[in-house]
Amino acid sequence: MTSEPNLLAVIQRQLGELNKSEAKVAKAILKAPEEATRSSIASLAAAAGVSEPSVNRFCKRFGATGFPDFKLQLATSLASGVKYVSRAVEFSDDINTFPSKLFDNAINALLTAKEGLPLKAIAQAVDQIAQARRVYFFGLGTSAAVARDAEHKFFRFNVPVFTHEDPLMQRMLAASAGVGDLFFFISHTGRTKVLIEAAEIARQTEATVVSLTAEGSPLAEKSHCCINVKVEEDTEQYLPMTSRLVQLVILDVLATGVTLRRGEGFTPHLARIKDSLKDTRFPTS
Repeated sequence: MTSEPNLLAVIQRQLGELNKSEAKVAKAILKAPEEATRSSIASLAAAAGVSEPSVNRFCKRFGATGFPDFKLQLATSLASGVKYVSRAVEFSDDINTFPSKLFDNAINALLTAKEGLPLKAIAQAVDQIAQARRVYFFGLGTSAAVARDAEHKFFRFNVPVFTHEDPLMQRMLAASAGVGDLFFFISHTGRTKVLIEAAEIARQTEATVVSLTAEGSPLAEKSHCCINVKVEEDTEQYLPMTSRLVQLVILDVLATGVTLRRGEGFTPHLARIKDSLKDTRFPTS
């Protein structure tokens, strides 16, 4: 058995040293580690596009006696970490280890999200935002901070943009919606009751409902367009870290898409907004 404290971290670090088949198995596991702990060797081999003996050799490379033992080590790795902070770190970590672990964890999440970008849904969301007469960004908890960042980005497009964290206000705004209104819901799990209820109310109007959430979740089912980006992060036990970063980058993608949709003639408007800040800063030396 490996002496390393976290099997996922070991696999991630050695990814560049693996042969082609091993790398396929590693990427399948890193993409959905929780699912891998419940998989049979046949299903993991199919997901990775390799043979079952290749999976078995992969397991032995990382110190396991076979696939069942590997799954046990993987489950232990998933259960480790500093609860309510991050799965990527342990209490034995210090300043020489935990910062790089968090960076590696964030980089891996962004690369994984990049590989599985739902381009069709993103393009649809760009079209809907570009055509909206008003846009509301709704989120709660950490997702509320992401919604505020969205408001800061999208107000530049000459469209009224709002964000609200009060569940009662969210419900009332959803109920008063009409043609041209777009409600953008942000939730990693897609299971937050008050957001789902607000989305359901908005669906009963002529507004458009877009969500950045988990595919197949209750929130996704209430949406006209769902942007699903898989991020393996248990936000019920740990602080939302990588999921929040991925959400922010997706919003950057959407804002860039709307900018490109407006064309070069929109550049002077963006320049005026940026130039308005010049007098608020000391000149560079």
